[in-house]
Amino acid sequence: MKIVKKFGILLGALALAAGVEVCAAAETAATAPVTMNLPSQIKVAVVNVQQVLQQSPRVADLSKKLENDFKNRQAKINDEQKSLQDMMDKFKKESPTMSQKDKDAMQKKISAQRSDLVAKVVAYQQDLQKEQNKIMQNILSDLNGIVSTIAKSQSYALVLDSQAVIYSGNGNDITKDVSKQFNVKN
Repeated sequence: MKIVKKFGILLGALALAAGVEVCAAAETAATAPVTMNLPSQIKVAVVNVQQVLQQSPRVADLSKKLENDFKNRQAKINDEQKSLQDMMDKFKKESPTMSQKDKDAMQKKISAQRSDLVAKVVAYQQDLQKEQNKIMQNILSDLNGIVSTIAKSQSYALVLDSQAVIYSGNGNDITKDVSKQFNVKN
């Protein structure tokens, strides 16, 4: 669900930014000399992006796939972490009876194993983040395309994330349409 929250936040920010641009354009148009007839009202729709993503079997499948792709690396890291912890416990237990040479060797081995583990964790996190970002970009691209298509077909001038809107009438919520089309698309 962490990936879903990131998608919701990012798409909400994108929708809000797009809304600001449209409002700025409308303000500019309002102050510019009128050379054509403009509609007296701008038709606005809302979409609950977080709901679309949370209820999407497509997003759930992508999350499971990502989890499965990284499961083996995560298991290896967990095993190495346990091995390091066991080595540290052994050192703590046996250090009072060890020679200084053995203590130094074991501390050096623990330090090397810890450094190796940290490097693997960092690489794992970077690779996971890279894959999450790639998936997020594809999903956002699909969502933006779907929202744009629906907005154009229903003559909406502006579509906002419903979480950024305090009030909206029932007739302008396109969440169900977006969700339906998003889950059909592969």
